[in-house]
Amino acid sequence: MKQSNICMITNIGPHYRYPIFNLLGEALNTDFYIGDRLQFEIKTFDYHALTGYKKTLHNIFINKFYWQKGSLRPLFGHYKYFILDGEPFCLSSWVIILLARLMGKKAIAWTHGWYGREGAVKRVVKKFYYALHSKLMVYNEYSINLMEQEGIDRNKMVCIANSLDSDKDMEIRRQLGPTDIYSKHFNNSDPTIIYCGRLQKIKKLDMLIDALVELKAEGINANIIFVGKDTEQVDVDRYALQRGVSQQIWMYGPCYDDTVLGQLFYDAAICVSPGHVGLTAIHALSFGCPVITHDNFAYQAPEFEAIKPGITGDFFHHNDTHDLVRVLKKWLGQNDCQRNQTRSAAFDEIDSKWNIHYQLDIIRKITND
Repeated sequence: MKQSNICMITNIGPHYRYPIFNLLGEALNTDFYIGDRLQFEIKTFDYHALTGYKKTLHNIFINKFYWQKGSLRPLFGHYKYFILDGEPFCLSSWVIILLARLMGKKAIAWTHGWYGREGAVKRVVKKFYYALHSKLMVYNEYSINLMEQEGIDRNKMVCIANSLDSDKDMEIRRQLGPTDIYSKHFNNSDPTIIYCGRLQKIKKLDMLIDALVELKAEGINANIIFVGKDTEQVDVDRYALQRGVSQQIWMYGPCYDDTVLGQLFYDAAICVSPGHVGLTAIHALSFGCPVITHDNFAYQAPEFEAIKPGITGDFFHHNDTHDLVRVLKKWLGQNDCQRNQTRSAAFDEIDSKWNIHYQLDIIRKITND
């Protein structure tokens, strides 16, 4: 096998990133050095199953900062490109970047970039840190625009987007068609709103219940399905009971079967995440479901950019339940023809950018100079 010239050193191997990592291993012969833990719980994939896996690094934490033990060794090998997390809290990354410059090698950041809520000190640190890299692969154009305003060279940045298991989701998508899963459960033909993800306080799910109450008062009936584990005793079902809409909600619980999830998204009228939306947006759009979330982008995850207002979803004013209701009314009233047009637009958005093959092409171009 051809010797790899690409080395990826990352803090952890999140479960959702296995498809893109494995594709990079297969298509670009990338080698991987992956950290063993973070300071919070995250589901990881089996590192040994990854094409190109070389070593698990031990992350040593000092408050928010950490050092990846053994991460400097690949620098003295045959690699030309080093793809890093673009995480200033990783002290060993600073050393790798500086040594790579001295050795004529290239450090590439795969990063969230700017959020838009950075304080003065963080802005200075980030600008200096990113200036040391040869290229910046940033999750969305929103962050790239903010970074350009901070004086970072636009030509140095490229949008890498984000992805789930694109190929698997495409296969599932091809098998989907309308079912009666919601009408059978709720015993009505009212449109169903879906929330999918962990049930956490930061997701502000009480807003969805309040919106349901307000819609009902206006004579608009709808259902809500909550798919996910209640990790923080949010007790959405108890709140729905207090508000008198418990018959209109379905506490589905956690589900990790994409075939089942694909159908739930496909048949839903809209996916709503009142807090930040994250990869739920990509998940929903992959199966043709439009997405609604709030409009304060500094407090959003990068995937909000897959939402094109009026086309693949919409935004409501941050923390404003009445505005959420206003937006919901637009989407809950879609007829079958409009819903099919939305599905098609959602598929087009995912196929154009938010998939592993788009990401592979970006990295191939960057490491082929």
